[in-house]
Amino acid sequence: MASPDTTNTTRITLPVTGMSCASCAISVESWLRETPGVIRAAVNFAAENVSVEYDPKQTNLKKLARAITESGYGVATRKSTFPVTGMSCASCVAHVEEALNEVPGVVSASVNLASEKATVEYIETVSPGALRRAVAEAGYQMGSETAAPEDITLAAEREIRKVWRQFLVAISLSAIVMALMFTVDFTGKNYLLWALATPVQFWAGLRFYRGAWGALRHGRADMNTLIAVGSSAAYFYSMAAVIAPSLFSHQGMAPHLYFDTSAMIIALILLGRYLEARAKGRTSEAIKKLIGLQPKNATVIRNGQEISIVVDDVQIGDLVLVRPGERIPVDGNVRQGHSSVDESMITGESLPVEKKSGERVIGATINKTGSFQFEATRVGKDTTLAQIVRLVEEAQGSKAPIQRLADIIAGYFVPAVVGIAIVTFLVWYFLGPAPALTVALLNTVAILVIACPCALGLATPTAIIVGTGKGAEHGVLIRSAAALENAHRLNTILLDKTGTLTRGMPRVT
Repeated sequence: MASPDTTNTTRITLPVTGMSCASCAISVESWLRETPGVIRAAVNFAAENVSVEYDPKQTNLKKLARAITESGYGVATRKSTFPVTGMSCASCVAHVEEALNEVPGVVSASVNLASEKATVEYIETVSPGALRRAVAEAGYQMGSETAAPEDITLAAEREIRKVWRQFLVAISLSAIVMALMFTVDFTGKNYLLWALATPVQFWAGLRFYRGAWGALRHGRADMNTLIAVGSSAAYFYSMAAVIAPSLFSHQGMAPHLYFDTSAMIIALILLGRYLEARAKGRTSEAIKKLIGLQPKNATVIRNGQEISIVVDDVQIGDLVLVRPGERIPVDGNVRQGHSSVDESMITGESLPVEKKSGERVIGATINKTGSFQFEATRVGKDTTLAQIVRLVEEAQGSKAPIQRLADIIAGYFVPAVVGIAIVTFLVWYFLGPAPALTVALLNTVAILVIACPCALGLATPTAIIVGTGKGAEHGVLIRSAAALENAHRLNTILLDKTGTLTRGMPRVT
């Protein structure tokens, strides 16, 4: 394989779904690094995304997304429908699709000539403005989305609801199985237990099998492996005992079934996954609030006329009009008019700052008194607000020294546990008391189930994401996880002589 061209590389951040521990993150990184053309891959487990640097001549986004899918996880995407005008034949459709697919971050694009609409699936880093510009450069026009884009928050909420439904089904069926285990025997009881445990094992527990299979194909074992192997051992042993009870009978006694064990294992771990998903869903509220500060539309002056456009379409050099009470859409320099601007969200200063021609204004701050026009100098990801958001996200994704240790331990822990479980089975099977198979199997399952250390890979990144998120919520930006970890040693805080700590608004005293 030819070495990648590091002088012409592309970097992209992909949101990853389904990760529950540090082993998952390691598995995703390994799959991506083995993809031809990938130079670097770093998983941000706390923010649930992966940053990939790759050579576009050797690989593309579809291959990266497929690598993540093959590792047993998923890529969170948005799907939007846009009206497209100017198309007249199938060749036009091909041109529009090609233009959209060449935008970094687009997973797929499908254009319908009859309805004159394009359905685009893309990751959250892609702005609709970039898609419209790509289509315009191809010679066609694409309007605003007819269906609102599905953002990462909605995808997370959908995942939470899905896990909750699976948990409810699993816990309900598990409770019935456990109740039946303690009732008197009746004809067909064992088959009824088998029937009740099966949907829990293979519907509610399907996510664990998928994760385990993805890890196995990569020659790894992760937390999903422990859950799948432990619950499957109890389930298939019980299934075999139902089909051929004579093979497991001991001194005329009927074999014991463990359908309740396999079902309850999955139900309880799904409850844990639900709580984890809710915890991670709440921790990035500060970032969502920061993003929400930017206005959706901007009034620009083009050819002497005022037109309202979406913020994504504002370009550097545009003359933007801001009226009293409006938020400034992007960063720029005042060209005409004067006003006072509330910049407390950036500076903490409660008093509005006077702005006149030549002075800089910051996007998302509030215009108080007069109208003015300014020239846009920073748009999109280059604005001050976008940089603040990126700083917080990078801090949430950075690894503290203690987290690196946890990642190393988690990487070795699962294979070690599986090895111990195998040794335990062999020792009890060959040296243990009768019924040797039952005793050996029970002890093996106990080790596999009780050894799931999800907290090992979850606790530290969750603490970091909560800490940085709470800091951002209160106006404190933490540059890295290492700084957060070392903050407990602080005994003195130095403030710049011009710095001010305020509530951001005046208060009567």
